[in-house]
Amino acid sequence: MIGTLLGGIGLFLLGMILMTEGLKAAAGDALRRRLEQLTGGAAKAMLTGVVITMLIQSSSATVLTTIGFVSAGLLTFTQAVGLIFGANLGTTSTGWIVSLLGFKVSLSAMALPLVGLGALSRFLLKGRGASLGLAVAGFGVIFVGIDLLQEGMGGLSQRLDPGRFPGATLFGKLALVGVGMAMTVVLQSSSAAVATTLTALHSGTIGLNQAVMLVIGQNLGTTVTAALAAVGASVAAKRTAVAHILFNVVAGGAAFLLAPAFLRLVGQGGPLPGWEDPAVAVAAFHTVFNLLGVILLLPVAGQFAAWVTRLVPAQGSPFTGNLDPSVSEVPAVAVEAARRAARAIAAAELRAAREILGRTGGTGGSPDLDDLEDGLREVRDFLRHLRTSPAMAREHARHLSVLHAVDHLDRLGEALREAPHRRWFQGDDLETWGASVADTLAQVEGELMGEGALSVDRLRGLSQGLAEHRRARRLEVLASAARGEASPGEALQRLEALRWLDRVVYHGWRASHHLAAPAGPEENDGVAEVFAGT
Repeated sequence: MIGTLLGGIGLFLLGMILMTEGLKAAAGDALRRRLEQLTGGAAKAMLTGVVITMLIQSSSATVLTTIGFVSAGLLTFTQAVGLIFGANLGTTSTGWIVSLLGFKVSLSAMALPLVGLGALSRFLLKGRGASLGLAVAGFGVIFVGIDLLQEGMGGLSQRLDPGRFPGATLFGKLALVGVGMAMTVVLQSSSAAVATTLTALHSGTIGLNQAVMLVIGQNLGTTVTAALAAVGASVAAKRTAVAHILFNVVAGGAAFLLAPAFLRLVGQGGPLPGWEDPAVAVAAFHTVFNLLGVILLLPVAGQFAAWVTRLVPAQGSPFTGNLDPSVSEVPAVAVEAARRAARAIAAAELRAAREILGRTGGTGGSPDLDDLEDGLREVRDFLRHLRTSPAMAREHARHLSVLHAVDHLDRLGEALREAPHRRWFQGDDLETWGASVADTLAQVEGELMGEGALSVDRLRGLSQGLAEHRRARRLEVLASAARGEASPGEALQRLEALRWLDRVVYHGWRASHHLAAPAGPEENDGVAEVFAGT
C-alpha cells in the first residue's frame, strides 16, 4: 500500500514536470512576446497570469517568468504583483482537472497510449512538435499516477478511521494546516499535494472538513518554497517572493475564517450542481479563497507593490543586480534579461569613452571601469548556464546576439583602459573626429537607456569613415615625421589616438548592432552576420 501511494505521488509529480516543461518549451518565445506586449495595470496582468498558469500548469513557471520580466524591465512591479495574483488563482485549475477528470471520467484506458504517443512524438518530431509530445506524455503520466493514488488510498481507508484525525478544535484545524504545508514542502508541488488530498477524500480516507484544512495549508506551503528560493536571490526575486507570501497569507487567513461557513453551505447541498461531490467542493473552495485574496488585494495592488518595494530596497550592481540564475529555466526571458543588462553596460561604456574625450556635457556620474568589468563578468556568468536550441530559431538568434554584444563590450572595455591622454584629441583632425564621435556616442547612449531604435546606421557610417581616414592619415603622419615636422614619438602617439577612436566606434557599433532590437532570424536582415560570428 505504501509503495503504491509513493509510486502514485511520484508518477503524478513526474507527469506534472513533463507536462510543464513541454508546455513551457512549446510556448517558448510566444510566452515572452505575450508578456512583453502586456500593458495596463494589475488587473490585466492578473488575467494574463491566470491564463498562462492554466495553460502551462505551473505557478512556479509563471512566477519565474515574472521575475525575469521585472529584472529585464519589461514589467513594472505593480504588473508583476498582478501576475502573481493570477498565478495563484490559475494554479487551482489542477484541482478541477483531478476532481472532474481524474475521478469522474475513466482515462486509465487512454493514459498509457497518451504516454506512448507523446514519447514517440518527443523523439520523432523536432522543435515545438517535440515539446508538445513531451506535454502529452506528461498528461498521460498524471492520470496513471492518479489511478495508483486511488488504489493506494483505497487500501489506506480500510486501515484508518477519518474520525481519528483532528479537525473539530482550533488546535486540530491548525495541526491539519501545518500538515498541509509540510506536504507541499516535501512534495515541492502544491498541485501534487492537493491531488493527494482530493484522492484521499474521494476514497474516504479523510473527511471534507479535514480536506479543507489540508488544502489551506497546502496553499500556504508554497510560501515556504518561495521564501527558500529568495535566499541569496536578486532583489526582483525577493520582492516577488514577498508579494507571493503576503498574498497567500491573506488568502489563507480569509479561508481559515470562512471555512466553517463554507462547510455548512456544502452540507446544505451547495450553491451549484455537483457540489455534493466532496472532491468538487474542495476544488471549488481552493479556487474561491484564492479568488477572495485577489478581490481583497487587487484594488490596492499599486499601494501593495509600493509597500513591498520599500520593504525590499534595491541593492547590488546598478547594471546586473536583478539577474537571477533561476530565470535561466525560462530561456527566452533569461536572454532578454541579459540583453537589458548588456544595454545598460553599453550605455555606461559609451559615456566613459565620451569622458575620455572630454565631452560628457556635464550630465550624469562618471562610470567606474571596475564596476563595468564586474558587470560584464556577471552577465557572462549568467549566460554560462543558459542553453537555447537551434530548433527555436528566434530564441537562438537572440541568444547569439547577446553573446556577440558581450564580446564587443569586453573589447570596448579593454580599449577604455588603454585610452591615450585627453590632450592627444586636441587640435588637428583628431579634435574634429573626437567631437563627431562624442556626439554620436551621446545619442546612442541615450537610446540604449530606453528601449527604442538605436542609431546603428550612424555608428556604422562613422566607423567606416574613421577606418578610411585612419588608413589615409597614417601615411601623412609618418611622412611628416620623416620630414622632421613632428617627432616620431608624437607621430606614433597621434596614430595610436586615431586607432583608439577607430576601436571605440567599431566595438560600439557592433555591440549596438547586436543589442539594437530583439529581432528573430526572419526579422533581422543582419542575421547572416549574426550566425557568421562577427
